Amino acid sequence: MLIEEHVLAGLFVIRPERKRDARGFFLRTYCRKTLLSAGIDFVPAQSSQSHNHREATLRGLHFQRPPHMEDKIVRCVRGAMFDVAVDIRPGSADFGRWAGLELSEENGIGLFIPKGFAHGFQTLRADTVVQYDIAPAYVASHAAGVRWDDPQIGIAWPQADERVISKRDAALPRLADLSL
Repeated sequence: MLIEEHVLAGLFVIRPERKRDARGFFLRTYCRKTLLSAGIDFVPAQSSQSHNHREATLRGLHFQRPPHMEDKIVRCVRGAMFDVAVDIRPGSADFGRWAGLELSEENGIGLFIPKGFAHGFQTLRADTVVQYDIAPAYVASHAAGVRWDDPQIGIAWPQADERVISKRDAALPRLADLSL
């Protein structure tokens, strides 16, 4: 695994090293020692997946409120998605800034998203499956979010004729209206 900090402090891109042979490939998706060597102290407490039937499915932007703030590693295990993290850490020099990149089954890239970031994605293909490794475990009563289309954040989402988005996500507050 090759780990490099992305454009926002604390956000890391995890690039797998695929070992290929006649059978296919093998790649490591988690190695505590490698993460620690990059300054990431992360031990998953929970793994989850989302299956997204349609292209242009948008989920997010989600986060957990204290004291259950989450670190997570997100990767696409089938299909492709545009993955986004937004810094919502009060006092951060990057507050309100976002970073995004394409995650796909072909590139195998994972994104480490630290506590204090909201996360969301839009699928680029039908039948996209997203894997989440999370610590600590999800606590529904502390789930929160911010609007995917908040102009203060200004995410440049991929064009879509019609997005699939839940009523809950469509009704999330703007960043300016959050009490963090």
